[in-house]
Amino acid sequence: MRCDYCYNKDIVFAKEGSHTFVDVLEFLKTRVGLLEAVVLSGGEATMHNLVEFSYAIKELGFKIKLDTNGTNFTQVKKLIELDLLDFVALDYKAPKEKFTQITHSNKYEEFSKTLDFLIESNTAFEARTTLHSDLLSTEDINSIIKDLKRRGYKNNYYIQSFLDTKINIANLKAPTSTFDKSILLDELNIIWR
Repeated sequence: MRCDYCYNKDIVFAKEGSHTFVDVLEFLKTRVGLLEAVVLSGGEATMHNLVEFSYAIKELGFKIKLDTNGTNFTQVKKLIELDLLDFVALDYKAPKEKFTQITHSNKYEEFSKTLDFLIESNTAFEARTTLHSDLLSTEDINSIIKDLKRRGYKNNYYIQSFLDTKINIANLKAPTSTFDKSILLDELNIIWR
């Protein structure tokens, strides 16, 4: 994906990583007893084979949270079936009609499959959307809320405000459009970040 608002530009466009799995595991060994959990994030963490890495993290006694866009259903499913994930944060980037425009990918169906699997599996997870009001309107967020509700999602729905870091994929600035929270549907418990 190449989401316009993504502030992990350096990671998304990197040709190779700065640290190996071995480097990370060696560092984590120095944090046993100091930290409780590890977050696997990115870019998109599931672009890598995380099974062996997650087993090694678990052997050190850490819980694992996965931040994902949900487009690698097979990997997410495998990690959950192997009981390697304690929590998943799933990015619901945009409603189906705007998904390609926002993400510059055609992977809505893969995301959708992951969302359904997470709901059906009773995995501890949250759905969240990054909001830049020049890209997503109140109607778009209401469409996401309706879709989550229709699928049986019962957890909190997190809306995180666009981070104006000056470094993002599309060089976006702070939104100029206003966002009227008062007309959002109250079908889910919305948490603003």
